[in-house]
Amino acid sequence: QVQLVESGGGLVQAGGSLRLSCAASGLTFSRSTVGWFRRAPGKEREFVAAISRSGGTTSYADSVKGRFTISRDNAKNTVYLQLNSLKPEDTAVYYCAARLSPYGVGPYEYDYWGQGTQVTVST
Repeated sequence: QVQLVESGGGLVQAGGSLRLSCAASGLTFSRSTVGWFRRAPGKEREFVAAISRSGGTTSYADSVKGRFTISRDNAKNTVYLQLNSLKPEDTAVYYCAARLSPYGVGPYEYDYWGQGTQVTVST
């Protein structure tokens, strides 16, 4: 059974930082592209960032480019999302997702999803 478990969310002031983690089990993690998405209240889910199997290729939404950094540790079956210079508009539930296809690093179809972790940025 595939499980993706996010952690690291919380309440932070604008300009602050958080590091989200996504721990995977039940799949060959090193053969999975992993992405982060978010859903803000009243809005549709949107792509945030993705990282290739090896970690050599990354992709970011324009709204987070330069502020967020995605990375992975395949030995720990974990992907991270470092959130810096947070803004109130970054408030959302953040989800990680795994994609088995070897093609495409970005806002494509993902096969498995976590339950999400809440990030709230106050003014």
